[in-house]
Amino acid sequence: METLIEDGDVEIDGRGLVSLTLSPQEAVDRIREWTRTRAQDAAARMLERFAAEPELSLPLGELAREFGAAARDALAMLREEELLTVEEVLDRRDPLRSLEIATRPPPELIGEQRPAARAITEAIDRAQGEALLLVGVSGSGKTEVYLAALQHAVEQGKRGIVLVPEIALTVPTVSRFAERFPGRVGVLHSGLSEGERYDEWHAIAGGAYDVVIGSRSAIFAPQPDLGLIVIDEAHEWTYKQADPAPRYDARTVAERIAELSGAALVFGTATPDAERWHAAAEGSLRRLDLPRRMRAVRQPDGTTQVWPDEGLPEVEIIDVRGQRSLFSGELAQALGETLDCEEQALLFLNRRGLAGFLLCPRGHSPACASCDVSLTLHDPPGRLVCHQCSRSRPVPPRCPECEGPLRRARAGTQAVQREVRNLYPTARVERWDRDTARRREQHEEIFGRMQRHEIDVLVGTQMIAKGLDLPLVTLVGVVLADYGLHSGDFRARERTFQLLEQVAGRAGRADRQGRVIVQTLSPEDPAIEALQTHDVDGFFEDELTWRAEYGYPPFQRLARLVFSHARGDYAAEEARRMSAELERVAAGLPNIEVLGPAPPPLARVRGRHRWALLVRAPDPAELLRGVEFPSGWVVDIDPLTLG
Repeated sequence: METLIEDGDVEIDGRGLVSLTLSPQEAVDRIREWTRTRAQDAAARMLERFAAEPELSLPLGELAREFGAAARDALAMLREEELLTVEEVLDRRDPLRSLEIATRPPPELIGEQRPAARAITEAIDRAQGEALLLVGVSGSGKTEVYLAALQHAVEQGKRGIVLVPEIALTVPTVSRFAERFPGRVGVLHSGLSEGERYDEWHAIAGGAYDVVIGSRSAIFAPQPDLGLIVIDEAHEWTYKQADPAPRYDARTVAERIAELSGAALVFGTATPDAERWHAAAEGSLRRLDLPRRMRAVRQPDGTTQVWPDEGLPEVEIIDVRGQRSLFSGELAQALGETLDCEEQALLFLNRRGLAGFLLCPRGHSPACASCDVSLTLHDPPGRLVCHQCSRSRPVPPRCPECEGPLRRARAGTQAVQREVRNLYPTARVERWDRDTARRREQHEEIFGRMQRHEIDVLVGTQMIAKGLDLPLVTLVGVVLADYGLHSGDFRARERTFQLLEQVAGRAGRADRQGRVIVQTLSPEDPAIEALQTHDVDGFFEDELTWRAEYGYPPFQRLARLVFSHARGDYAAEEARRMSAELERVAAGLPNIEVLGPAPPPLARVRGRHRWALLVRAPDPAELLRGVEFPSGWVVDIDPLTLG
């Protein structure tokens, strides 16, 4: 922070406050002593102004406006004689200034919320850095459990940090916490200006806040007396900083900070990641469950009453194999019914990354024979490549499973928005994605418009799947679930299930019945079948069976090594050299596998050709410690994506 100031990147925003240094009577006596030159006349008038109101403090700018051109000399004279003082006061650039917050009394926790909150508060009191996994279905009241735990921490003289996976989610999360802790909530994330980050950092270090809320980098906030760390939507891959360096996982950092500080650490999610689900199943991570939705209703006296709801919304799986239009008849009809009822709809497009995949009309995608993941299309040179083991093959003329034609699967939010407007011209349709919301203010605007029902249909990507509580949303439509499912990454099925389960939870969160329609080319896929019944545990039992067979996390760890160079032939040669070097070192170590080299999905970035290696081992760092990596190599331990 100090370097930013020295370099001129951050300006300290402050102002001078002018106030009297002596009693009013002493000021009057000094005025009488003066011979009243022109300069003294202005000084006398200024001194009289402060003598009339002894407690007065005026900003320099206001003083200049009141006394005009004579203000500077008059003030200099009064300061020299120590009659007035000027105090520099920092003005805080408040990132929450645009939010309207109304304080509300907390609702009473009920059902499973009580033992969950009690377990967390007991961990806070023990101060041993315990970690807990809070698994709660969407709408189960996880945030209320967080708030109750934080209230306990504050009562014990401690403070908290709450992480959210997207900057867009800081707005609704901050609003909830600020209602309970007015004026005691800080914000820290990359969407703030450098000046705002400077002010917030120093305010946090000074103990200004009970809780700091932010995205992954907020885990480094200098929060004193730390008693609680909450990682909401803890399964999200965005908690891993991939590029640029330093490459860290905020969840792993949080575990270490909890160990050092004694703070309780809560991983909250409706759909755990495979590693933490496995840790809980093995007994090394304590699991708390919130299996029922809760419905909060505001009472006339201002209090909030909470009781169990009917359950998660019904999920309808629509097989769209052979269909050419974006919307099935079922989704188009449901959308019309939602608009007729003056309710809101979310249309979700699960598209990640730039690598394409091939699908036949029956939903088959060419897969790797040895890795059980979809092959990724590289164009040019028109080959299918496995991003796990580097095997490649030419694009087959027809589907290997059914002899049907293969086509490249690809769509976008703009096409979906355009189709909705064609079907329902009077509907207010907007998009929420990286193109429409790059700045914090744009996220706030879109979320606010949804809350005020100025938008009928919101089309979006991952942003609309996470943590949004919008009571009028009764329909969630997944335009095509298969985009993430066939991405060629071993985590593809896990991520697809998590995303779809999260977005399904946006429907019917108030007193209106929710409905979820999922269009897919792969209705028999385990992720789609588990989604239909919201079977989180059943999904992970199946998922971890094949991961154990093929040696993927959590049963083995990975390291991803990528080399880039302006010359493609040199990049390939260096990757082969490094592969041979790693194989040589690995020969003396047990249970280590070096895979590759192969071009990653993005084989060329900013004019530089890229080649990748993968190390699979119980501890990849054991192999890599003794290897020297020339300039151009990037090493990522425990990568969350192999794209």
